Amino acid sequence: MNIKLHRIYEENAPQGYHALVDRLWPRGVSKEEADLNGHWKDLAPSDELREWFGHDPDKWSDFRKKYLSELSDHKEKAREHLKEVSQKNLVLLYGAKDKQYTHAHVLKEYLEKLG
Repeated sequence: MNIKLHRIYEENAPQGYHALVDRLWPRGVSKEEADLNGHWKDLAPSDELREWFGHDPDKWSDFRKKYLSELSDHKEKAREHLKEVSQKNLVLLYGAKDKQYTHAHVLKEYLEKLG
């Protein structure tokens, strides 16, 4: 399985199984527009961690460690989600403006190791 990242606000998402990986629904995007196969909010960072991080690049290293720790508590749920994917590509959709410092990169890495 290939795992790709795509910002939900941008057009031309890669083909595949589309999973929104944000806990909060992206503003201004209708469910019809999103055309999702799944909303994996249970694999998103906790509200506390997300708010603490605030997309601050200086906190990235610590955020990454804390988020991986949270994900390890949800390993079985992550495996269940991966079993849902019947297509070659899994596209993790996220809403953050910052494409470099987004939890989706950490989640992709985690799922690749798990899968």
